[in-house]
Amino acid sequence: MPSPEGAPETVPVRVTLPRALLQLFDGAPSAVELEAATVGGAMDALDARWPGMRDRLCDSRPAIRKHINVFLDGRRVTLDTPLYPGAEVHVLTAISGG
Repeated sequence: MPSPEGAPETVPVRVTLPRALLQLFDGAPSAVELEAATVGGAMDALDARWPGMRDRLCDSRPAIRKHINVFLDGRRVTLDTPLYPGAEVHVLTAISGG
């Protein structure tokens, strides 16, 4: 998809969502295909499909919430992380215990 002058090119990616999040958004699948240039763009695309989802994943700084982990290629990423065609982004809820 062409992007505005100076904006990064969006690419097709796959985002896998945690079950805890799916319970809050009727009709949200465990994995979704979307177009985004960055992880933050993927969050925006998720929010466009399921309003309020970005607020569950990101805080007001903006940054990924502390209890949420987002991975690309097995490494933790930030909202600014660029995506490539066919990237698989995994959103996980943090597990804690004592």
